[in-house]
Amino acid sequence: MNGILILAHAPLASALRQCVLHVFPDSADAVAALDVQPNVPPEESLAQARVLMHQMQLPQTLVVADVFGATPCNVAQKLVDGINSKLITGVNLPMLLRTVSYRHESLDALISRAMIGATQGVIQVAVTAPQNQARRTSHDQDHRDHQQ
Repeated sequence: MNGILILAHAPLASALRQCVLHVFPDSADAVAALDVQPNVPPEESLAQARVLMHQMQLPQTLVVADVFGATPCNVAQKLVDGINSKLITGVNLPMLLRTVSYRHESLDALISRAMIGATQGVIQVAVTAPQNQARRTSHDQDHRDHQQ
């Protein structure tokens, strides 16, 4: 089983972890989060990330960060070794849910699953009438709408 470490600007990492645990409460030991604080030196964030990764005690870890080039991603780049830990940026909730679902696969397969989850989770939704409900015209004279 792989670990998943979320590094993001505070409070996003913890919020994403909480969302994951809402759906997969049994994954608490495999998913860790580090909220990178604005006034904390990157070296300190790196040390905290190393501790979190070590505490998971899993053979491989997928590290996900929020924005490429930002401090969380820069810290993560120093953290991963490219063999037992790898990095993806642009984390979103669909990515994490897909990743947790397949955390038992190889690290390379997990990366592929994460990328697919991230991109397929971004969808433009058309604005339409709710299913089985006709739209009312603006000149509808149904006065019962305002009764309580």
